[in-house]
Amino acid sequence: MSWITVIWSMVASACITLAVQHLLIWGRKRTAWASLLFTLTSMAIAALAACEFWMMRAETPAQYATALRWLHVPTWVATLSLVGFVRLYLRVGRPWLAWTIFALRTLALLLNFLVGQNLNYREVTHLRHIPFFGEPVSIAEGVSNPWMLLGQLSLVLWLVFGVDAAITIWRRGHGRRALTTGISIVFFMLMGTVQSVLVLWQIVDLPIMASFFYLGIVAVMSYDMSYEFHRAAQLSESLRESEASMTLASEAVGFGVWLWTIATHRVWGSKLWLRLFGFEPDADVRYEMIFERIHPDDREGVESGVRHAVDTAGDYTGEYRVILPEGTERWIAARGRVFPDEHGKPTRMLGTAIDVTGRKMAELQIEQQRNELAHVTRVSTIGQLASSLAHELNQPLGAILRNAEAGDLFLQDPSPDLDELRAILADIRKDDQRASEVIERMRDLMKNRKSERSSLDLSHLAGNVVALVRPDIDKRRVRLMLESDAALPPVHGDRVQLQQVLLNLLLNAMEALDDNPPEKRFVTVRARPVDAMVEVTVSDTGRGIPADKLSRVFEPFFSSKPDGLGMGLAISRSIVETHGGRLWAENNEAGGATFTITLPAAEGGDAK
Repeated sequence: MSWITVIWSMVASACITLAVQHLLIWGRKRTAWASLLFTLTSMAIAALAACEFWMMRAETPAQYATALRWLHVPTWVATLSLVGFVRLYLRVGRPWLAWTIFALRTLALLLNFLVGQNLNYREVTHLRHIPFFGEPVSIAEGVSNPWMLLGQLSLVLWLVFGVDAAITIWRRGHGRRALTTGISIVFFMLMGTVQSVLVLWQIVDLPIMASFFYLGIVAVMSYDMSYEFHRAAQLSESLRESEASMTLASEAVGFGVWLWTIATHRVWGSKLWLRLFGFEPDADVRYEMIFERIHPDDREGVESGVRHAVDTAGDYTGEYRVILPEGTERWIAARGRVFPDEHGKPTRMLGTAIDVTGRKMAELQIEQQRNELAHVTRVSTIGQLASSLAHELNQPLGAILRNAEAGDLFLQDPSPDLDELRAILADIRKDDQRASEVIERMRDLMKNRKSERSSLDLSHLAGNVVALVRPDIDKRRVRLMLESDAALPPVHGDRVQLQQVLLNLLLNAMEALDDNPPEKRFVTVRARPVDAMVEVTVSDTGRGIPADKLSRVFEPFFSSKPDGLGMGLAISRSIVETHGGRLWAENNEAGGATFTITLPAAEGGDAK
């Protein structure tokens, strides 16, 4: 029996077997570059074993030289694939050192085919046969090639690269991997290199048997990767168990769980999440499919929020409507968090979703009831102004009637004064516009309408309210001052609702002055910016609010007036708070009270 044939065949077979296994792994998962590099290393060592066997069985110096020349090809592949394995799989090693090894080993391979018979010998002069494992094998004698030092330098640098990588692994706290993988690879590489160098420099009479030592490298790599595969399998099993527990817990409280893989745009969802969006239990969901089911009016906001979360590797929170295949509409509240890879690139987004349709419907119903109550309050407020508004309308209407009668008289003249008639018609037009403005302001406040928010100029809004109550101001002989900052930013809100708040505060301020003599009836309305807010104050010089009632003035149905409903201030505060602001009251040191409104300043937009 030839032990050399058996041993070197076993080395090659073991390497090829492991290579095929990892090639299949790489075939199923093309991102598993470590498996591909392991395959290349194993195949290279199998080829190295074949070349060594060829040299041992060489019968002429030319055969030996040819075998040694081709041995440098698998050596080049093995060296570079090992460097790549350390860099990609173990994620250590200095890049500049790796590129230096690559350059030197590639240059050595080229010189191997260009200078002399091979990189190691200019010429193999003759062969000697020595006993090895009980049978004769060939070893060479000849003229050494000085370029051999270049190849050996690349191997020395590889050893330095490996030691540095092992130290880095150790410092990261992975002692087991540093010993079993890093140091072991360096050890077997060192043994194979030393043995080859001693043979090639004709210091020892042995055949080159680097593949025997490099088999240890393959074994170490295979063990480490198998350990990691086993660990990954355990983690996968734990993940499945955790996923099942998380899904069970989330569905118990009504949450659907989803995971979006950003690179592939595929979305995994729990059974409840799939039901929320109307997908089949086994549906293969993509990111675009979800957006197709989001209400068209909500898509832009959702897309903007998700894009911002991905760009900043942050969180997403939002509420939106989805339209199910059968046409029904559902409100979804979703939260998500982006998880980046080790390079900071966002890779996936994990989140939850819950059906909030019931809450949204309740909110809409409450909003509708609030609007209806506010409408009733506005109608009641207009009732307080009825006599003043009637007087305000009587003036332009009476003027229109008198001008019309005068015009009729002028037309009875055979030669009427046309200039005078034009002046009468201009007066009629002016009085008509005045009456129309009064009626239009009343109509705005009387309408029962949905909230419509836009960018508003509070100083202009306050001016409109003052114009509306001007008849009542004159009737009560109140002196009203309107002060506004020139740099007042706009606010985002509903024009009619905010008019209602200011109207209610103005009427309350004027009623608080009824007991004052005319010369002490002052109301001041001020609007000014405060930080990122707009502040509006309505101050009077009346009797103020009793201290025991100050904390209750905004309570529903609480009123200091004998015939008051007690809803005006409560509704006003509710309106202000739905606009993101505050409304409060305090007594002035000099007498009277001040009601203060703060609203968030709007960003951009033209104020109306």
